[in-house]
Amino acid sequence: MQETQLATLQRERTRTENLLKQDAATGKQLDDINAQIDVLQKQMNVTRQQIAVQQNNIYTQNRSVLSEQKPLEKRVAQLNEQIDQSKIVNPIKGTVLTKYAQAGEVTSVGKALYKIANLDTLTLRAYISGAQLPLIKLGQTVKVMIDSGAKAYREYPGTITWIADKAEFTPKTIQTKEERANLVYAIKVRVKNDGYLKIGMYGEMLIN
Repeated sequence: MQETQLATLQRERTRTENLLKQDAATGKQLDDINAQIDVLQKQMNVTRQQIAVQQNNIYTQNRSVLSEQKPLEKRVAQLNEQIDQSKIVNPIKGTVLTKYAQAGEVTSVGKALYKIANLDTLTLRAYISGAQLPLIKLGQTVKVMIDSGAKAYREYPGTITWIADKAEFTPKTIQTKEERANLVYAIKVRVKNDGYLKIGMYGEMLIN
């Protein structure tokens, strides 16, 4: 705004100087215009100084804000880490078997909230006699039978994934069709679950 006024006064001074040469204006008119230009230039200098002071203040404020940036960023990172740690993320995809806490309850670090298991594949723990031990190997495919009604069975393919390296006494809960042996070997058979298999269900293994 002041620069526009100065340009207008300077044009008026030039016009007055030309008129003065033609004796169409007076010296006083030229002096008045010069005085106005002088006052306006002084006002512009004051304005420039005020702008410089404001810019310096802004620079000082920015330095103060920037000096707090890194501590604030570190605090934000700490809060984000706390938020991430508060999230419950399952290590596997599965089914919740048992709940140890309910929604809304206060818990502590390290306390179990629930038990989860992937039921897509279950493991049958079976026992074989020493005479049957040479007939099996790791990775071997076997048949797994479970009860399906009074006299019917449901058949599943299974894979032997573990064979004990030591014999043990026959568990009391194991009933075999053969005569009970004093010592048996534990094995684990992995079976793909179609939804009918349940944890704790009894099964029977047949060697192919």
